[in-house]
Amino acid sequence: MSKPETAVPAVAHHPVAHESFPEPRSRREFLGLARAVAAASATVASVAAPRAIAASTDISNELIYMSATKLAGLIRAGKVSASEAVEAYIARQLSVNDMLNAVVMNSYARARAEAKAADKAAARGNWMGPLHGVPMTIKDSLDTEGVITTGATYGRQQFVPKKDATVVARVRKAGAILLGKTNTPEFTLGGLGGISAASNLLYGSSHNPYDLTRSTAGSSGGAGAIVAAGGAAFDIGSDWGGSIRGPAHNNGIAGIKPTSVRVPRTGHIVDYGGIFDLWQQLGPMTRRVEDLTLITPIISGPDFHDASCAPVPWVDPATVDIKKLKVAFCVDNGATGQGATDEDTKKVVRQVAAWLSGATTSVTEAAPTDVLKTLSAARSKLSSGDGYAYYKRLAEKWHTENISPQRKAQLVDPKVLSTAEMVEAWEQQDECKSRLLAWMKNYDVFVCPVSGKPAQPIDVPGGAMGGGAGAGGGWPYTGVFNSTGWPVVVVRAGSSADGKLPIGVQIVCAPWREDICLAVASFVEAQSGGWKQPPI
Repeated sequence: MSKPETAVPAVAHHPVAHESFPEPRSRREFLGLARAVAAASATVASVAAPRAIAASTDISNELIYMSATKLAGLIRAGKVSASEAVEAYIARQLSVNDMLNAVVMNSYARARAEAKAADKAAARGNWMGPLHGVPMTIKDSLDTEGVITTGATYGRQQFVPKKDATVVARVRKAGAILLGKTNTPEFTLGGLGGISAASNLLYGSSHNPYDLTRSTAGSSGGAGAIVAAGGAAFDIGSDWGGSIRGPAHNNGIAGIKPTSVRVPRTGHIVDYGGIFDLWQQLGPMTRRVEDLTLITPIISGPDFHDASCAPVPWVDPATVDIKKLKVAFCVDNGATGQGATDEDTKKVVRQVAAWLSGATTSVTEAAPTDVLKTLSAARSKLSSGDGYAYYKRLAEKWHTENISPQRKAQLVDPKVLSTAEMVEAWEQQDECKSRLLAWMKNYDVFVCPVSGKPAQPIDVPGGAMGGGAGAGGGWPYTGVFNSTGWPVVVVRAGSSADGKLPIGVQIVCAPWREDICLAVASFVEAQSGGWKQPPI
């Protein structure tokens, strides 16, 4: 096992004792590299990519902002080295992370060594896989061999896993290089309460790259922020109630919550099993939709540890005929007051519907309102019905005594349901899932907001997830699709009225139809432009 890397909280300016860091590259150096990359990229499409990687459509020419797909192609073509890519991303992290507090643990020394090894292997014609040399970060709730993985809880503040989580092992085997771990609330489930949803007692709060006073959402908030800021080509997050989709929305990137049990949860701090088993999904977070298409099948499929993981074939989104699709959409969850969906968000969703109306068979404003409301209520009962005993068990497992203030407050006087009430809520959830499948027979796609608002101020109660409805609350928004297990892709589709804050939309499809989700998300991205460079 390699020596664990040392934690470097983003608020500190001191380097790791055993490693010296280069000064961040100047703008001139980055532009010089960008010109070289631009000249090289014209030849990439003609180079045979490993494992039939689709040619990139990304027009970005700076290493730190281009898609992972494009970067992998340039490395494969010999136009950029893995070492150049790693150094560019390390420099970017060093220049922005003090502001973002997104990367809470680095593995720079190992990343440099792995990049050199990757370049030597490439010189011999040996390619690890479709992500050969591509730098990444990983949410701190996923185990990383040899690199401290806290899960944002005190009991694990010096915990060094002996092996990678399954998804981490798979992307590393495909050639990706780990640069560091990204911020998350404790156990991904317990924040500091009333502030950023990517906050914890160990590392504090992450900040949004489009406005440092705004929330990143959570729980994959550090991941969303650093990917949006060009500090990693991609990250892998987890989603229990909106934890990939909320940060994708708030930070203006693309993210996918795959169909439940497509991707194994082995090695995540809240893994598989139990009453909430089917709610937890893992998926990549990227700047471009094409990278979701590249990475999701790499991490999918049984690992023979996650007992629920299913061997369902992956369908190529390129085979989807958009013209044949029937689309439903909604712009509002009917909430009032702080939880109401704002006009900017409604306008963006309606614009997406207008784009699709000219490209698909039909677009209808419709939603299974009553079923979604009932499902949301059942989910709420289930998630708190044991008085958060599941959270106490996690804390006891890792010997954490000083737990998240948010959860500590909920444990003071927990409302525990009877066994009969819990079973009734469970049955109600499953009945709603069946009714939703029946409704979805009339459509191929459902488009709705991710949250009621764009990113809200960090220190405003209710602002942590992007609005009162929040990423994780509200019947047509995120939590209900963890209960159903349906696949959802989020892509930036517009901005707030002042043009400063990104607004994403959810592209929801029936189980196992990630191909449709991704095809529609790619279309929306082409219309909107998708991710846009933040001001930092």
